[in-house]
Amino acid sequence: MTTTLVPAPVRARWLAVSSLAVGTFTLVTSEMLPVGLLTSIAADLGVSAGTAGLTMSAPGLVAALSAPALAVATRRLDRRTVLLGLMALLAVANLAGALAPTYPVMLVARVITGVSIGGFWAFAAGLGTRLAPERHVGRATSIILSGVSVASVLGVPAATFVSSFAGWRTAFAAMGVLALALLALLAATVPPLPGEARGARAGQLSGPLKVALVLTVLIVSGHFAAYTYVRPFLEQVAHAGPALVSTALLVYGAAGVLGNFAAGARAARNPQPVLIMLAALMALATAALPLLGLPLAALVVWGLGYGGVGVTLQLWIMREGGGELGTALFVAAFNLSIALGALAGGRIVDGVSISAVMWLGAALSVLAAVVAGMWGRSRTTGS
Repeated sequence: MTTTLVPAPVRARWLAVSSLAVGTFTLVTSEMLPVGLLTSIAADLGVSAGTAGLTMSAPGLVAALSAPALAVATRRLDRRTVLLGLMALLAVANLAGALAPTYPVMLVARVITGVSIGGFWAFAAGLGTRLAPERHVGRATSIILSGVSVASVLGVPAATFVSSFAGWRTAFAAMGVLALALLALLAATVPPLPGEARGARAGQLSGPLKVALVLTVLIVSGHFAAYTYVRPFLEQVAHAGPALVSTALLVYGAAGVLGNFAAGARAARNPQPVLIMLAALMALATAALPLLGLPLAALVVWGLGYGGVGVTLQLWIMREGGGELGTALFVAAFNLSIALGALAGGRIVDGVSISAVMWLGAALSVLAAVVAGMWGRSRTTGS
């Protein structure tokens, strides 16, 4: 990928960076909308909670496929044009979801959402090198990618809050309108960004980068196996009413924002021990829910843990220099993990119990911590 700096005023370049951050926030929030709305969607469209969970797994799976596919297919197209097209696609998908009369129509809308997510995230993540001077590339990239982390911890509580007053369809419609507004903002702030030059070198898949991808699959799939069904768990097992559910998810979101910035500051130097700590916090929280209840306390710990996962993994990928190929594969692994986690969680919810899905999340978090620890030990021994 070319890293030529866009010839634009400094203020204009930072406006573009900020617009892309809002873009990643909008995309990932759209992807995770069903988490806080799952009970309402299932009841309205006449399907089980496990089947409704496919509205989470479908866009994740499609995004995992579309990220590397679009990176190859559009590598020589202007990135600005591609990003605008993908944001327009997201607006259509969210508005279609809001109007969906049946479950199959909703599922098609979610598939379209996945195409937009995979492509936009994969391209936007690498644009810091083209929009900021070299000394500020790290800062620009962090801002762009912060939309992913913030959406992961604030998107669900915000959607749940809106739906509690106006229904789940309003939450989807609001995200469609936001995508349309963002389309105009991107058109006004993002400059032309020519595609890759012919013969440009791809990033290298180093050993540490491969480990980061494996850890992405383990920890993110474990999180979404449990978190996709956190609202039904709170309602059916913890016997929480609508007010407590909304409060619990908002508390989780606030803890997640704190975890995001706390982990980012430490992971910039060495992401491996930070990831072990975050996985341990997630395992503790998801095991504590079925054992002890205490939904507010457990969700605070869960939020602190998962809130830092996105930025820590992103810094790991950036540190290992995977280039555009590494970024696309990271996006693919992250979204595939969302799909696998939500799918596995749905099968366990329907076939075993809703409490059992929390144990799956805890087990995968523990496994991620073990793998990260073993890799760190083998690297130290080999050096």
